[in-house]
Amino acid sequence: MPSNASAAVDHIKDLGAYVSASPSSFHAVHEAARRLDEAGFTGLDELQPWAGGAGNFYVIRDGALIAWVTPQNAGPTTGFNILGAHTDSPSFKLKPKPTTGKFGWLQAGVEVYGGPLLNSWLDRELQLAGRLVMRDGTQHLTATGPLLRFPQLAIHLDRGVNDNGLLLSKQQHMNPIFGQGEPGGEDLLGLLAGRVEGVAVDAADIGGYDVVVADTQTPAVFGAKGEFFASGRLDNLSSTHAGLVALIAHASAAPTDGPIAVLAAFDHEEIGSNSRSGACGPILEDILIRISDGLGATVSQRRQAVAASFCVSADAGHAVHPNYAEKHDPANKPVLNGGPLLKINANQRYATDATGAAFWARLCDESGVPYQEYVSNNDLPCGSTIGPLTATRLGIRTVDVGIPLLSMHSARELCGVEDPKSLATVAELFFSTAI
Repeated sequence: MPSNASAAVDHIKDLGAYVSASPSSFHAVHEAARRLDEAGFTGLDELQPWAGGAGNFYVIRDGALIAWVTPQNAGPTTGFNILGAHTDSPSFKLKPKPTTGKFGWLQAGVEVYGGPLLNSWLDRELQLAGRLVMRDGTQHLTATGPLLRFPQLAIHLDRGVNDNGLLLSKQQHMNPIFGQGEPGGEDLLGLLAGRVEGVAVDAADIGGYDVVVADTQTPAVFGAKGEFFASGRLDNLSSTHAGLVALIAHASAAPTDGPIAVLAAFDHEEIGSNSRSGACGPILEDILIRISDGLGATVSQRRQAVAASFCVSADAGHAVHPNYAEKHDPANKPVLNGGPLLKINANQRYATDATGAAFWARLCDESGVPYQEYVSNNDLPCGSTIGPLTATRLGIRTVDVGIPLLSMHSARELCGVEDPKSLATVAELFFSTAI
């Protein structure tokens, strides 16, 4: 491994700790806020007036977080350098009337969230995690620890599965077990209420909940030279964590000049971003307007600031798969530990254009970080990110990047040990670099 191996390993351990503390988007922003508090940031309430001006701040809206560093000499036309990421991952979400079951099994009623690889969730010890909202409006985080399992049918009862493939019905087969008994006895909401830390919660007072299924296996470094990292939710907590680490490091330098550095960690990217806390919603624009107002900007000056702004949309991408090389572009085959990806698509499924590509190349060169270009195979549809959404909604120049993965949307994804640290290194330089 290269000379910076120690820093990469330290970063990957911290990423593992962040992922473990973040089984849901609500936990991800809570853990981010805890770290920001420790770094001297101030949490703001959207319902209250803000003083504005220089300083380090953050706002939480549901499962999204916007954090920023305003330098001392910022003015009404100072641009924003925004790193955009997302806090949610493909999974399963708890349905209403969640306690089900039959034949002596207790089961959880769940709905597919986003596009998970269903088979990767089989035969794992899983937990429920998210937020409970009480009838009086108070909110509590909850996480059960190992509780659930999607048990696979034994091969003796499905002899052709290895030759014919595994076919899973989302409704019939994806109902995890969590105990034995009859529905009406042990209740999932009671279990969730009992796992709220630090306060007694009565399940009868729960008015609503946003609870997902999450893997409980500990993240791990492995490989012949310790070059691989396996974990749940790398798409896209790897980018959220990189942006968080970079923003805290940027703030510690107490910048007096340069752009306003912003980390925008949205929710609901995996289901289209159409929510009040998603990239299609108003959250980022709302915060940028209030920051500009605090600097005394007129409407025209705010537009100048937007024109001087840049967004790095950071979301995981695909490494070349050695067993399915035909699924990749024949000339562009990114590898793990080869550096972050510059993601390109002619149809603007990624927002990268020549200006963004040149800026990203400059940042990587100055950071001493290699990067790789990713473009999808013409015979396959290309996924998308928050990048085109942000560029379209706000008119901010945007480039799409991210670390390469194998097993994307699996319950346990795979990246290289070096790539997350490389992304954070470039992100830190980005936060201080005017375009």
